[in-house]
Amino acid sequence: MTYDVLIDGKSHRLELTEADGQWLCRLDGEEVHVDAVLARPNVVSLIIDGIAYEVKRELTPTDTHIWVKSARFAAEVRDPRSLRSRRGKGAGTEGPQKVIAPMPGKVVRVLAKEKEQVEAGQGVVVIEAMKMQNELKSPKKGIVSQILAKEGATVNAGEVLAIVE
Repeated sequence: MTYDVLIDGKSHRLELTEADGQWLCRLDGEEVHVDAVLARPNVVSLIIDGIAYEVKRELTPTDTHIWVKSARFAAEVRDPRSLRSRRGKGAGTEGPQKVIAPMPGKVVRVLAKEKEQVEAGQGVVVIEAMKMQNELKSPKKGIVSQILAKEGATVNAGEVLAIVE
């Protein structure tokens, strides 16, 4: 399984493979020795290269954060093969919703302006990837509070391009 992980806005590639009943982990192409146990809901006990960590997950209506000791990090995990990941976080329409790049590409058009009213399913940004243009749509009816994409800019998978409130 391969996941795109964003920690405080920095993108990482996490690859997990099961072999002989054990999990092998590669982070950004480098092998990492990890032993993990779910200690209780939203808390994982990890031993990474011989060092123990307790990692806690904090869920808010709009974001996910992880805590390692007293340090808090904004986190997003995406399975690039998952339809749910490509559509954005969940199907809920409460609170601000992010328009997220499903794959690396180039922004060819920004269809909506900040402070503009949009309908659910209305195009907001068009990105080009592998010579195909993909229109990214508003996840809900609302007002575009931020446009983070600029025409001509290169974007990574999982990057937030706009926010609709």
